[in-house]
Amino acid sequence: MQVVDSVNDLTQTDDMPNPDVAQVQAVRHFSRAYTQALGVLEEGLLRTPYSLTESRVLFELGQQRQTDTADLRRALGLDAGYLSRILARFEADGLVVRRRSDADGRRQTVALTEHGGDVVRDLDDRSSTQVRTLLARLEPDARSRLVSGMDDVRTLLGDDVPPSARTVRLRRPEPGDHGWVVARHGRLYAEEYGWDVEFEGLVARIVADFVTGHDPRRERAWIAEVDGRRAGSVFCVADDPTTARLRLLLVSPFARGCGVGGRLVDECVRFARAAGYDRMTLWTNDVLTAARRRYEAVGFRLDREHPHHSYGVDLVGQDWSMTL
Repeated sequence: MQVVDSVNDLTQTDDMPNPDVAQVQAVRHFSRAYTQALGVLEEGLLRTPYSLTESRVLFELGQQRQTDTADLRRALGLDAGYLSRILARFEADGLVVRRRSDADGRRQTVALTEHGGDVVRDLDDRSSTQVRTLLARLEPDARSRLVSGMDDVRTLLGDDVPPSARTVRLRRPEPGDHGWVVARHGRLYAEEYGWDVEFEGLVARIVADFVTGHDPRRERAWIAEVDGRRAGSVFCVADDPTTARLRLLLVSPFARGCGVGGRLVDECVRFARAAGYDRMTLWTNDVLTAARRRYEAVGFRLDREHPHHSYGVDLVGQDWSMTL
């Protein structure tokens, strides 16, 4: 039996169970610890005359030359009167100028002055120094765990960064990555498809065989990163002297929609061609519809299907191939 090679999209339901008391308390505790660590409850953020909200307004104003005040209010979720008072203070301090919109006289725009730009840069420098000092207390591995955990929080609670704005990078595996591939496959397929530990054991054997005996000229693996965080994997291994096999394609839920799966498949096929293979094959299951779309997009065609019972569930296996 060969390992399935990709995952499908998460299915959202409307009947999620309510969080328990311990989960609520854990989130509240994290919020208190986080705000204290960054000092956001101090009267002046980062030892400046500006509160957290005022600093957030200044940061938003620093992202573009001129902003419609109504758009600024919506972006920050602020009450119109509250924002107006903040901008009035900024104007009195010489940080911003407000004027009627050229496009619509009923609307108002706001822009930073040169002095306001200096204040924004100072706030940005202070914030970077504060975080750098915070991270310097941690070992490199702990820093990576912290950033990964923060990415999880952003993703699960709804990140406003569009997929097109994320940075996707493919790289060769490093120490620790192979174990991550095994663990991530086992956990993800159990959560999304109910597959048991038999599947994780199969992935472990495939990864172990690759690590201990692959030919680097004709076999290769890739780890995908999204914004510096491990997000997926794919392996190209030899079936025989003329046939390559695509294996262990995986895309983590937080990275779906960023083009990670397509990048991994494209790179695997490109390498197989460059290595001199004539043909490429893969094995998957019919429940993995997102994976099948990626395979078809690069030229794979379904050869045969066969029902089987594996990993604790009934499945329909599929053999796919393409000419290189």
